Formats: sequence, C-alpha cells, structure tokens
Amino acid sequence: MVETTGGGPQDGAAEVLDRPLPDGVRRRVVQIVADGFGGLTVAELPAQLRQYARFTPTRRAKFAGNAMAAALETDPLFRQRIGEKLRETEPELTGALDSGSPPPAADPLDVAAAAYVLRPPGWVKLVTAAGEEAQRADAERADEETRAELERLRAELDRARDHTRAETERLRAELDAAKKETDSLHRKLRSALADVKRGEAALRKLRGEMEAVRAEGQTQVSAAESETRRLKARLGETEAALEAARRAAREGRSVEDMRVRLLLDTVLDAAQGLRRELALPPVSVRPAETVDAVEPGRMTPKDIAARALSEDDPAVLDQLLALPQAHLLVDGYNVTKTGYPQMPLEKQRLRLLGQLAQLAAQTGAEVTCVFDGAELAAPVLLAPPRGVRVLFSKPGVTADELIRQLVRAEPPGRPVIVASTDREVADGVARAGARPVASAVLLKRLS
Repeated sequence: MVETTGGGPQDGAAEVLDRPLPDGVRRRVVQIVADGFGGLTVAELPAQLRQYARFTPTRRAKFAGNAMAAALETDPLFRQRIGEKLRETEPELTGALDSGSPPPAADPLDVAAAAYVLRPPGWVKLVTAAGEEAQRADAERADEETRAELERLRAELDRARDHTRAETERLRAELDAAKKETDSLHRKLRSALADVKRGEAALRKLRGEMEAVRAEGQTQVSAAESETRRLKARLGETEAALEAARRAAREGRSVEDMRVRLLLDTVLDAAQGLRRELALPPVSVRPAETVDAVEPGRMTPKDIAARALSEDDPAVLDQLLALPQAHLLVDGYNVTKTGYPQMPLEKQRLRLLGQLAQLAAQTGAEVTCVFDGAELAAPVLLAPPRGVRVLFSKPGVTADELIRQLVRAEPPGRPVIVASTDREVADGVARAGARPVASAVLLKRLS
C-alpha cells in the first residue's frame, strides 16, 4: 500500500512503506550507508553516528547497522548525502532509477536498496517487489536444498540398508563363533570354579592359622607394652622423687617438712594455750584427784550446759579463731551476696576485705579470702589489705573447688574454719576435717 501527501503522486519522498523493510534489502541498505559513510566529514554525520567515523566499512556495518538504518530513515539530509555518494559510485543504476526504468538485468535487492535511499517516485513498489522476489528466491532455494537433501538421504538410506545386510551376516557368523567359544568357556569356567573352591578352603585354613598367630603376637605385644608403660611409670616416679629430693636438698626443706613443722607449731601452741588456760601446777597429779566427784566451787555438767552457744552466735567464731594457728577461709562472693548483694562487685570486695583486715588484726588468725574468677570480665588490680590473703580461682575452676583444695593442703590437726552458706561446700570441708561456719555468723561478727 502506498500513501501520498502534499507533493502529488510523482513526489517519491511522500511515499511511505507500510511494512518492515525486507531483510535482504535492509542488509544492502546498511552496506550502501557503510560504503558512503567514509566520504562524509564528521560534521556531516548525525550525532549518533560520529563515534563510528573511523571504523572500516565492514566493522561499521557490523556494529552500527541498526544506528545507520535508523538515521537513514529519520534524517532526510543524511539520506540525501548518502544518495549523492551512491550516485557517484553507481551512476548507471541511479540514472535508470531517476528515469523510472530500472535495468532488467540488475539484482532486485540492489535496485530496491538504491530506491530506498534515493526515494524516486514508485520506490515503495520497488522495495515491496524486491522483498517478494527475495522471498520467492528463498523459497525456490529452500525447495532445491530440500530436494537435494532428500536425494542425499535416499542414497544414504540405500547405503545404510546394504551396510546393515552385510553387517547382519557378519554378526550372525560372529554369533555362531561366539556360541562355540562360550560353550568352551563354560567348560573352562566350571573347572576354574572347582579350583577356586579348593583354593578358598586352603585360604580359610591359612587365614585361621594367621589369625591365631596374630592374636598370640598381639597378646605378647600388649604384655610388652604394659610392662613398658609400667617401667616408664616407675622411671617417671623415680625421676620425680629424685628431682624432689634434689630440690629439697637445695632448698633445705620440702612441702612435707613445712606441713609437719606447721602441725608441730599448732600442737605446741595448743599445748601452751591449754596449759595457760588450765593453769596446771608444776606438781604431778595425785591419785585422789582421778576419782570422779564434785568438789566445792567446781562447775557441774549442768553449769557447763548453760554456757553452750548456738550455731549462729558470733561468739562461736571468736572461740574458733582463738585456737592456736587457726586459719579462716572465706567464700568471698557467698558472704558479700548474703550481706550486701545490691552493691557492685568491686565495692563488695573492698568492703569485705576491709572488715577481714580488722578481724585478722584483732584475732591474729591467718585469713584467706577466695573469690570466683568466673565473675570477672577482666583481671582485678587489687592490693590485698594487711593480714588478708586474697585468691581468685583460675578459668574453669570455681571458688568452691579452690576452697576445697586449700582445706586439703592443710595438715591434719590444724584448726581450719570455712565461712560459706553453700551446703555442698560446708559438707565437703567438714569431711576434710575443717569447721564450716555460716556466712551470716561471719557478717554478724564483722558488724
């Protein structure tokens, strides 16, 4: 369909193509633009095509084909300049188009592409006719290719049939030979299976003998390893004892000497305190004094019962600390969280240690305060007060376990008092020989 506007039917510029440009015509148009592109200056090119000015015609057609086709359609001045370049390179074809009689021997695609660029009267018909001609040529070429392919496939099918017949005969012959060979192999296989069974029986017998030998060898190796470990352990014990003896000889004392010395000091102090308390006369005991009786002015069992103290009386703690070589172990956070839990941990520690320093000064007892290291976000920089030993448990060790270690480190017979409300701690230290005291009793004594 051809539409005309304003300039009359002879005005080719007013004609409009109402269908897409055929692919063959479009390729020829792009090639015409690419060839004429190089003859224009940069200023004569549309702005969107200037970046391709230095490209070769082939690269220009490859990378700027769409842009050149769009510019040719929308920019009449650019189309006129390309048309002038085409007239210079194809004067015969363009002259024939201008006269209205295209050469009969010319390629329809070339005629249509030149008509699309020059836009002579009737160019739309030329483009449409070229597209239809190209479609017919493509269809004929496709038919010819189809017929040629069909002939080729028929010939190939005949060859395949001949090859199949020959291959079938060959396979039948091979199958017969294979059947004969299979029968022979079956006979050989049965003979081989019998040999395998005999070999498996012999192998099982050898394997049993090998397992017996291996078990005996493992038993001997285990016995040798056990003896080696025992000898290594004895050697390690001997080396440790030797090293301990050398260290004790160098230092002039050992841990056991220290424990025995501390226990001896405890016994001596207890004996001296008991002698002062009882005010024993220098004379020996008379036989008459061994008879159980009540003398005038002496306390009876009833009087002694009246002087007994309750478990929560702070005087009990004073009596325990008055014993010779007494050692007070304090479960720090257990005491502070019982007495003043609302205070920050740092202030709890400072308050408790200050009160324990006064108690140590008043009683002269050894005082050790243990805090749980797991409660801390960072190591504590603390100067312990005079007379109080401050310990924090290591990572992975609770304060309760550290207290039990301190109790076990003391020699049997030394008075050790543990201040804690924890029932498990109290029971554990009591079994180890220490005297548990509730945290509330210590707080009453400190206040």
